[in-house]
Amino acid sequence: MSGRRKAEVPASPLSVIGTGVSYIALCLAALAALALVVVPMVTGSQTYSVLTSSMAPKYAPGTFLVVKPVPFEELGIGDVITYQIESGSPAVITHRITAIGAEQSGEKVFTTKGDNNDVEDELPVREVQVKGKLFYAVPFVGFIANGLGNSDRGAMAQWGAVALMGYGVIVLVRGALAKKRNDGETGDDNRNTDDDPFVFPDLGPALVESEQSDFDDPILTDCDGCDHGHARDNTSTGRHRVETRKYTTV
Repeated sequence: MSGRRKAEVPASPLSVIGTGVSYIALCLAALAALALVVVPMVTGSQTYSVLTSSMAPKYAPGTFLVVKPVPFEELGIGDVITYQIESGSPAVITHRITAIGAEQSGEKVFTTKGDNNDVEDELPVREVQVKGKLFYAVPFVGFIANGLGNSDRGAMAQWGAVALMGYGVIVLVRGALAKKRNDGETGDDNRNTDDDPFVFPDLGPALVESEQSDFDDPILTDCDGCDHGHARDNTSTGRHRVETRKYTTV
């Protein structure tokens, strides 16, 4: 096996675009799951959808509202609150506090008004009616929530969060496996004979005698009465030793 490296095949533009779109979709899905499901669950907030234009244009119809419970004493003028039209009734209104007053009994009450309304709400808002203060809002998502309905919204949100997290895990695992596979292929291409003791090096064409002889041990032989001009040894027999070499045909 030679140590030559294979040419890398460049990624196609469509592949690069597809990968980028997938990661962007994954990021958006993660943000959506965080904003619409995780944060409300962790903070104990409630979610609502705007149905009218009383708080337009900032909170137009279809806006998804996350309302967080806060102590009644911490609410003040300018806060957007969600409150029950009547205590114990499921119908709610989300308006802004415009004034703080007190009943004859000394009970603290709020005067509220829709940002897009010309007049303030007719009845004051008592503590028992308040569901919480607006935490944050997400435009347009309320239309989807309205389509699911109030009874199915919570379960669908949880299953949606699970689906989004599962999709994220699948994308991350696939990316890790693809990277590992590409690294393995690159490592195989770069491997040479020094890295594998079981791979014999490519020595190229057969070596000539002068080159191959460097790998062979000399053999000493005795000859008697030869005349090839080698220097004689100092023995009385007049015999000398001739160095010959053993060649191997490759």
